[in-house]
Amino acid sequence: MHSLAVTRFGAPLEPIETPTPSPTGTEVLLRVGFAGVCHSDVHMHDGYFDLGGGNKLPLSQLKLPHTLGHEIEGEVVALGPEARGVEVGERRAVFPWIGCGACPACVRGVENLCSKPRALGCSSGIAGGYADHVLVPHPKYLLAYGDTPRALAATYMCSGLTAFGAMKKVGEIGSQDSIVVLGCGGVGLMGVQFAKALHATAPIAADLDEARLDAARGAGAGATYRTSDPEAAKRLVADTKGGASAVVDFVGSEATFAFANAVVRKGGKIVVVGLFGGRATIALPMIPLRAISIIGSYVGSLMEAEEMMRLVRAGRVEPIPIQTRPLGRASETLDDLRSGRIVGRVVLTP
Repeated sequence: MHSLAVTRFGAPLEPIETPTPSPTGTEVLLRVGFAGVCHSDVHMHDGYFDLGGGNKLPLSQLKLPHTLGHEIEGEVVALGPEARGVEVGERRAVFPWIGCGACPACVRGVENLCSKPRALGCSSGIAGGYADHVLVPHPKYLLAYGDTPRALAATYMCSGLTAFGAMKKVGEIGSQDSIVVLGCGGVGLMGVQFAKALHATAPIAADLDEARLDAARGAGAGATYRTSDPEAAKRLVADTKGGASAVVDFVGSEATFAFANAVVRKGGKIVVVGLFGGRATIALPMIPLRAISIIGSYVGSLMEAEEMMRLVRAGRVEPIPIQTRPLGRASETLDDLRSGRIVGRVVLTP
C-alpha cells in the first residue's frame, strides 16, 4: 500500500510502502478515490495546536509515521467475513469520526466526542486517506452519496459535517434574525450552504479575503463584510438592528473571536468551530449581562452525517469550489492551506 505520511512534524510528507491490509471481522477495505485536505491536517502536520501566549498543545501521543486524511471517498474492494450492507465495487464516502464504541459518548451515539477516539487520519494515529487504500472498521461508517461528484462527496465527511453540525447548534431563529458565517474557506462556504438549507436564510459572510467573500456571495450569502475594515463590526451591528442572532466562527482565532463578540446581539450565540489558535479574553460579567452563549462545535455524529447526506442527495446543497491534485502534491497543498492561498477545497487523488 502506497501512502504519503508525516515522518517528522513540519517536514514534507514522505512516501511509504506497507502491506495492503486484509479486512477481518466487520472491516471493509476501500481503494481511495479522493482524499480532501483539511486545516486540521495542517495542525497535525505541524504537531501541535496553538493555545496562544506562546503555549502549544503538542500531539506527542501521535506515533510517526502517520498517514493523514479524514475526508475520504473510495471503492469497496474487500470485505471481512462479518461485514454486511455493502458490496464489492460500490462507492462510498467514509465517516471518519469513529469512537471506542463503549464510553458514554459512544453509547449516546456521538462517537465524534469519544475520549478515546479511533478517527481515521487524525491524532488517534489510525491511518487515513493520503494513501491508495484505507481500512474502515464497519460498513455503518460508509455513506451513500447518490449523484454527488465523487471529489465533493469526500469533503462532506469533514468540511460539510463540521458546517452542518455547527449550524444545527444555532437552533431556531426568528424571521428578523441574522446568522454570520465568519471565515469563508472551504468549511465556511459549506456553512453558507447549510445556513440556507437548515434555517431558510441567506447568511451574512465575513472574512479578511475579498476572493473568499466573492465565493461566499456566489454560494448565496445575503451580505458580506470585510473584517479588516475597522468599521465593519459597527456597520454589521447597525445593519442587523442590534447584532447577529448567531455567529459561527469557522476560523477560531483571537481576531475572529473578538469580531464575533463585537457583532453578536444580546441573547445571541457564538459557535466556535475553527482551530486556528490563540487565546480569547472576555469580561465574565458581560456573558450573563448580555445573556450570550459561547459554544464549541466539533464535526458531527454519524446520525448527523446521515441526516446531512439526505440533504445532499436531495440536491438541497450546492457545491463549493473544488480543486483536484495528485497525492504527490500533498505537502504543497498543506503549505498553500497554511498560507491561506486556497479558496474552497483541494482534494487529492492517489
